[in-house]
Amino acid sequence: MAELIPAHIEYLASQQLGRLATAGADRKPHVVPTSFRYNPELGTVDVGGHHVATTKKYRDVQANGWAAIVVDDLVSSDPWTPRMLEIRGRAEAIPTGGAHLGPGFGGAFIRIHPEKINSYGIA
Repeated sequence: MAELIPAHIEYLASQQLGRLATAGADRKPHVVPTSFRYNPELGTVDVGGHHVATTKKYRDVQANGWAAIVVDDLVSSDPWTPRMLEIRGRAEAIPTGGAHLGPGFGGAFIRIHPEKINSYGIA
């Protein structure tokens, strides 16, 4: 498992929205915006949302067990200053316990165990 460095963790804590990429049993890609939280106890990224257990992203993780999340923003457009953090890894579709993701997220969630981390513009 790859480990996030403190600058990555600080960046994740400063952001509220990411893009989750999954692929279903048919191997077709699927990307959606989503909420997330870094889980310091496990070193994972936990992905939430309303009614997660009924979504394609949840079924995709059940089907193949892999996912990626990209969190990015634009610090400035003049000069052009983007930042990006991509985390790819083994993923679990967890049926309960998502309350740590925030209000309204008490049920199912997706847990990503980082295996590959790419970043740009993050110290």
